Amino acid sequence: MIDPITRPTSAPSRVPGPRGFPLLGNLFDLREGLFHEVLLRMHQEHGDLFRLRFPGGRDAYVVRDPEVLRHVLQMNNGNYVKGARMQIAAPLIGNGLFLSEGAFWRRQRRLLQPAFVRPSIALLVDTMVQTVQEMLDRWQIHAGTGQPLNIQDEMMRLAMEVVTRTLFTNSLTPEEVREVGEQFTFLLEVISERGQEIVPISHRLPSRRNRRFRQALERIDRLIYRLIEDRRRSGEYGTDLLGKLLQARDQETGQGMDDRQLRDELVTLFLAGHETTAITLTWALGMLSTHPAVRRRLQAEVDMVLDGRRPTAPDLDRLTYTRAVFSETLRIYPPLPVFMRESVGPDELAGIPIGPGETLLIHVYGVHHHEGYWDNPEGFEPERFLPGGRGPGHRFAYIPFGAGPRQCIGNHFALAEGTLALAMIHQRYVLNLTPGAKLEVDAVGTLRPKGGLWVHIQGR
Repeated sequence: MIDPITRPTSAPSRVPGPRGFPLLGNLFDLREGLFHEVLLRMHQEHGDLFRLRFPGGRDAYVVRDPEVLRHVLQMNNGNYVKGARMQIAAPLIGNGLFLSEGAFWRRQRRLLQPAFVRPSIALLVDTMVQTVQEMLDRWQIHAGTGQPLNIQDEMMRLAMEVVTRTLFTNSLTPEEVREVGEQFTFLLEVISERGQEIVPISHRLPSRRNRRFRQALERIDRLIYRLIEDRRRSGEYGTDLLGKLLQARDQETGQGMDDRQLRDELVTLFLAGHETTAITLTWALGMLSTHPAVRRRLQAEVDMVLDGRRPTAPDLDRLTYTRAVFSETLRIYPPLPVFMRESVGPDELAGIPIGPGETLLIHVYGVHHHEGYWDNPEGFEPERFLPGGRGPGHRFAYIPFGAGPRQCIGNHFALAEGTLALAMIHQRYVLNLTPGAKLEVDAVGTLRPKGGLWVHIQGR
């Protein structure tokens, strides 16, 4: 394969892409299906890097070439920032790790990184396991009754409780945990809606929904600032993530985080550790229901490794097939199918000059389904992710957590939680889709199942 970065710059001046209309751009093309699937069809016609025209004259370069992604996300990552468009999320997550840039981002990454290395995640496994166990106990009343259960709601609740307990231990009452989940769900829903707008103006309108948004944000802020104040006053920071962040000090300056920055990082971590993990678990359970051979293999591994007991941190390295199921689900259904970067200065990608201020759409779904880098890209084959398996043909053909220096800091957390949850669920129950249920995508910001996912539960 020709290196798209060093390819001669004799490419035509006209960048490939679908033809659009003056002012309207490719609006009509984009209305022909789900955004990530429309982009996939466009790739098949126009190549791995093409220009997309949005209404109003704004263009974007859509990328799924792994070598271009390596250049953008790693080799020349300093030239590509989150950009002005992503600031739509700033009212919620502030200047947390997700949105911050430059030297400040590097400082924050250094402060947070120790809390998310593998040994630190191992200390949180008992909390994850206990939370999953409580969910499984709740399910007992459904087992064998034929009563359907929306597994997406259950996974959302599970992920919310896991991230709440690992962030704050037992500092919140059950009522506060529910309120936090409800408020964050609503806030993220509004942010996702705003991010889908071609012309982002709804947040400026004096609407009832915007007033509710501000009220929800105020409730979250009061709660988090109270928790921070209580910990600082007591002097007992604890061993949860809040405690670790309170004690974190920059090795170069010796400084920690003030309350505002703690608040921003805690909100960022809550969002990163909540919806995306829940969605992936939901898809994984749906795929296992429709692939009985894969499910039997997972059950056999769980029975052999755990032998009827609860999992512990060392078991994570032994549950290789269970982890592979979670990883393959992330490939087929990446929670964030598209994310954005904006160029700071000029560059060249695949022989195409890129000027300052250009928008790049990193098509995660597209590269995960790229027939040039994956055998049978539409098939559900967890074996790809086993040691020695047929993995991607390029390191940057698999980027569910992003890649490069700005790869999601919580990737080990998510993989541990997903592996443990799948193992414990299949140790105790069999989940089957209800008659007529389908695995359909409803992409509004994140790639979630349409209408939830309804199952019947039986004991093993």
